Amino acid sequence: MSAQRERKRLKLSPCRGPSHLAVLGAGGPPALPVKSLSGQFTNLMRLRASPILQKQLDSFAEDLERRLQPVVHEGRLNAEAFSFAIVASRWNEFISARLVEGAVAGLERLGAKEERVAIYQVPGAFEIPSLALRLAESGKFDAIICLGTIIRGQTPHFEYIASEVARGVAYAGLETGLPVVFGIVTADTVDQAIDRAGVKLGNKGFEAAMTAVELVNLYEETFKEG
Repeated sequence: MSAQRERKRLKLSPCRGPSHLAVLGAGGPPALPVKSLSGQFTNLMRLRASPILQKQLDSFAEDLERRLQPVVHEGRLNAEAFSFAIVASRWNEFISARLVEGAVAGLERLGAKEERVAIYQVPGAFEIPSLALRLAESGKFDAIICLGTIIRGQTPHFEYIASEVARGVAYAGLETGLPVVFGIVTADTVDQAIDRAGVKLGNKGFEAAMTAVELVNLYEETFKEG
């Protein structure tokens, strides 16, 4: 195939800004994001593009290298140096107990010390936020994990409780600057709640523990003095 026919068959098209490059033919592939000169070469060679595109390729590479590349901060999953409080409701205890077991297992897996994990039980989910706030204010813990189960009934009670508990847990974290993690299952049926406590859809207590550890490390690295 001649160079002229090759150029006609292949069209270079900028898509969604200069950081995307597409080689389009009849029913050609969508735009491909490219981040470096070598990446562009790889994409073009994979599509068997003509070397005549070298000039455009260099231009894109120069533009990309001038762009900012911000530092991404993420918390480590290491619980060794921190203290945790688990606040759990006794209501629907056969489900909430599984959440507590999942949270403890998660903390143990990430290296938490037994003497630095405390479990507090309250009668129902509505009482969780007030205790979580007091524990966060006490200075004894680095993160608070809130666990419980709220199941929809035949009255608006579910909406009121779920809304207030979510608001209260969020307030405790905002007010104290401590990670206060929402690990409360809200479900339409008992079966759904059981599934979310470790049967089919993962254990929300375990997930809350993972979140608490990641956040406490992120807070420590971001806001530590000096």
